Amino acid sequence: MPRFALYIFDVDGTLVDSAADICGAIQEVLRNAGRDNVSDEFLRGYIGRHLIDTFTDLGFSDCDDLIAEYRRIYPLRGHASTRLYDGVAEALEALPGLKSTATTKSTQTTRVVLEKFGLIRHFHHIQGTDGFPHKPAPDVLLKSIDKFGVSPSDCLFVGDAAADMEAGRRAGVATCAVQYGYGLRQDLARFQPDYWIDDLRQLREL
Repeated sequence: MPRFALYIFDVDGTLVDSAADICGAIQEVLRNAGRDNVSDEFLRGYIGRHLIDTFTDLGFSDCDDLIAEYRRIYPLRGHASTRLYDGVAEALEALPGLKSTATTKSTQTTRVVLEKFGLIRHFHHIQGTDGFPHKPAPDVLLKSIDKFGVSPSDCLFVGDAAADMEAGRRAGVATCAVQYGYGLRQDLARFQPDYWIDDLRQLREL
């Protein structure tokens, strides 16, 4: 694997296993809306996509109130059931080059999560999705690329979902699919990732 000037990372399913907190908050919203028949397995498939996709696919036509309730509930959980994936801190410490994030979370929430798990010191920029199109649109990636003024060809985006791989392709960056997150291999493969890894430390070793 070549060295890149800028490494951009998805967060949920790539740096941290946050499914329990994300799904737990969504389940609370759904219960309050009279739905108690949605499995966590179903919801995990939507992690990394915007909440509007989740609620729309569940049959809700007006999602604004549901999204607002989720955004109230999720921080109150304090990320207590979220955990750091093995090897993430070591990988970020050893990896050369600039580092940024590209996540559907807001920048503020992303910063809170990275601070909680001691990762923020490894990043030169924190970028979430703040009022612009979410992945698979490339906007969140392009924000980081513009921040550093690097060429897309000098960037690697690391993520666990098909939306990540599509966003990377649309941004013109190299892509690396992690196989321990929430995305299905066959879905990621549709976008022909440049690299596949089972452990973030392989970014340095390959």
